[in-house]
Amino acid sequence: MRDLNSFFEHLNEFEHKALFDGIDRVWEPLTRLKASIQNILDRLPDSVHCMQGLEGMQLLPEKSLSRFPEPALLVERWIEFQEPTYIQPAQVYFGAGTVVEPTAIIKGPTIIGNHCEVRQGAYLRGTLLAGDHCVLGHNTEIKNSILMNHTEAGHFNYIGDSIVGSYVNLGAGSKLANLRFRSPQDKIDVAFPPMTLEFDGEVIEPGMSKLGGIIGDHVEIGCNAVLCPGVLLGKQTWVYPNMTVSQGYYPPDSLLASRENKGKTRKST
Repeated sequence: MRDLNSFFEHLNEFEHKALFDGIDRVWEPLTRLKASIQNILDRLPDSVHCMQGLEGMQLLPEKSLSRFPEPALLVERWIEFQEPTYIQPAQVYFGAGTVVEPTAIIKGPTIIGNHCEVRQGAYLRGTLLAGDHCVLGHNTEIKNSILMNHTEAGHFNYIGDSIVGSYVNLGAGSKLANLRFRSPQDKIDVAFPPMTLEFDGEVIEPGMSKLGGIIGDHVEIGCNAVLCPGVLLGKQTWVYPNMTVSQGYYPPDSLLASRENKGKTRKST
């Protein structure tokens, strides 16, 4: 799981590629993502327009939204950012050319790159780093995740504790699940045991209680597909609609299809 080339051929085009420097496992940037985002926000260049608030965005104070303490922005009207903008109390950064639509909720710390779309009803739960030209779509929920450039999660998606490469499309209703089933006692204790992954007979502890998917560049995920926690999809993989993908590593150019479609190849579709 050290070969980044199996996942990301466009990594050098991603502004925050330094998050992947010196890693041993491809998911490691997630284990320190919040601190990494905070470090980026603390070092923003002087050219970024820092603001305490913005007309058309309501700052929801801590604990007003849920039991989680992060402040949040509630978008009240269409806004297009003409210059890089940092809403400091919410710890949310917007790149130039990014458009946000009414009713989206955005928690910090979050970085959204240039020329992105945050559509109506999106719920961005914080610790999110999105690159340029991304679509964070209608009724899509994202938390503790990295999305690289030109990635689209346009409708009814869930992305939790995941890394999504460049030029990825998540079909409507597709989900990247991040939490395995827990025992009754774990639920009573509100406990989240550390995850374990098995690859080629080796049991690995990723150092996280929740881990979604690692999705390589140019992956296509069909409508209503569900990826179980701990799925690693190599670049240019296709997942057919309505598939449930079990935990594991799938090499580049895989075709994950139902039984009636298993005889097909990427080239014959």
